[in-house]
Amino acid sequence: MTRVKVCCIRSVEEARLAVRLGASALGLVSQMPSGPGVVSEALITEIAAAVPPPIATFLLTSRTVPGEIIAQQHRCRVNTVQICDRLPAGAHAELRRLLPGISLVQVIHVSGNESVTEALQASRDVDALLLDSGDPTLPVKELGGTGRTHDWSVSSRIVEDSPVPVFLAGGLKPENVGEAIRSVRPFGLDLCTGVRTAGVLDERKLLRFMEAVTAAA
Repeated sequence: MTRVKVCCIRSVEEARLAVRLGASALGLVSQMPSGPGVVSEALITEIAAAVPPPIATFLLTSRTVPGEIIAQQHRCRVNTVQICDRLPAGAHAELRRLLPGISLVQVIHVSGNESVTEALQASRDVDALLLDSGDPTLPVKELGGTGRTHDWSVSSRIVEDSPVPVFLAGGLKPENVGEAIRSVRPFGLDLCTGVRTAGVLDERKLLRFMEAVTAAA
């Protein structure tokens, strides 16, 4: 069955709800230039400590300096770091060396065929890729949480060629997740706005999402 990562978790209660309904990973959003779900590092630490194994706890970071990312992980004590922006050459190797046992996930903001090349290059240095609908080139960077879908035909090509697991994000909701699974065949799905009401994780929407994932499988 396709894994589900519920992102933008804002409380221990939301984390427990997501896990109870079948999430295998939780996304905890640290400071971002834009987008929903940002919480303090203190709250990220509290939520991560309350999540039972083997649930993955993803720290979403917008930082691009390896030392700053490492310091964030040490403070928040998550088991996975989701890198939402592009890193300079050699940064992934440094993170790998100084964060032993911590999984690295690189976000690729799918914009066109050039994203295939970017994804396959990044796949050499990380444990997984996450394909999202953002734009890191804007004056105020979009690094996720847009609620928009992107061209799934490009994502499908990345999934087919990637040597590491691939998560699909961007505008997923109960109504379109079945088509997303059939079109892209990702290892996992990442969702935020599609299962929230007024910013709060909505149990009914998440349950419908999980039922749609099961039906697609």
